[in-house]
Amino acid sequence: MTSLASGESVFTIVLSHGPLTRAQIAGRTGLSAAAVTKAVRPLMAAGYLVEGPGEGSRALGRPATLVRVDAGAAFFVGVKVTGDEIIAVLTDLCCRVRAAARLPLTGRAPERVLPVLTELVRELLTEADGFGVAVRGLGIAVSGDVDVDSAEGMVRYSPFLEWREVPLAGIAGTATGLPVTVENDVRALTVAEQWFGAGVGLDSFALVTVGAGIGCGLVVHGRVVSGAHGVAGELGHVSIDPDGPPCYCGNRGCVEAVAADPAIVRAVREVTGRPVTTPAEALELARAGDRGARQVYAAAGQAIGRAIGSVVNLLGPERVVISGEGLAAYDLFADGIRDAFAAAAFGTAAQCDVVTRPLPFEEWARGAAATAIQSFIGSATSATPVTSKEQSGVHQ
Repeated sequence: MTSLASGESVFTIVLSHGPLTRAQIAGRTGLSAAAVTKAVRPLMAAGYLVEGPGEGSRALGRPATLVRVDAGAAFFVGVKVTGDEIIAVLTDLCCRVRAAARLPLTGRAPERVLPVLTELVRELLTEADGFGVAVRGLGIAVSGDVDVDSAEGMVRYSPFLEWREVPLAGIAGTATGLPVTVENDVRALTVAEQWFGAGVGLDSFALVTVGAGIGCGLVVHGRVVSGAHGVAGELGHVSIDPDGPPCYCGNRGCVEAVAADPAIVRAVREVTGRPVTTPAEALELARAGDRGARQVYAAAGQAIGRAIGSVVNLLGPERVVISGEGLAAYDLFADGIRDAFAAAAFGTAAQCDVVTRPLPFEEWARGAAATAIQSFIGSATSATPVTSKEQSGVHQ
């Protein structure tokens, strides 16, 4: 492990669990005391980590020295782009939201989205000026296939935005003057949940989002998984019925073709003959007791439950968190999810903790800010390799 990776690991541990003593950091990361010191040193020199005596340790004699993140040392902007609007937040280094703003979109083409995004970022830069803290990075979360290893932050394909090969980080960086990190929106939200939400302290968990699409973020051995080609976790395009409805990806019976909002609206319209055009209208019809509409939601729940069962069988996460705007209809498909999951999960995999967690889009934007913080801390950490003796751990 290089000190670059060690620095990111140490920062994340202190951010999520701190303040901590250096010994506690070593215990949580598996690094030796020497490796912790080497990882902490550049972050302290830059002012991002600070230390001081902890409270409540007087009875032990010498007060423990705790390391913590200095929240006010830097600010960041996080942006979530949907098909209809852009939501942006200003956060501190602890990823606490200091200000938020949103603006509607008049179109989904990049030339329509970028001016709105730039306007929101400038508004939050003005807010940061009021705090007297510099903004060090911009994180942008979009749906679809994002090449996180591309220098241009390339959005390979975003079906909801109808984007292909858009070098978003390069364009946004030129427009805003900030270092830009671009990430898939579900993976960005997964980072936020790992740091501050339902995934804190877990070695492995999955975040399944239900709404305009069906997404899945995966954490394995404490790290968010993006895969070799950046498309790990595409749960929405797992085919559960080869004879099912067609999906825009070209296959049939994908989870997204059954359980995403557009699929539900389309199916409710077909089975009821009503001119339903929005998820809210479909939901209202089902809640009014329409049998056909309720059957559509039940089928959606079964599709989601089977998909979650597949994730649990393959990866064995400690927890599955269900979130997304589609949770507004959770009461209608909860039984379907539970029954299908129980049938699909193999053996003790059925003991996986499955929870729901409604999250507003500001939390998705906060996740985008978290990815910007990750990039920033990575660049702020020395790349000098840690020796094999230093990384051997404290339990020797």
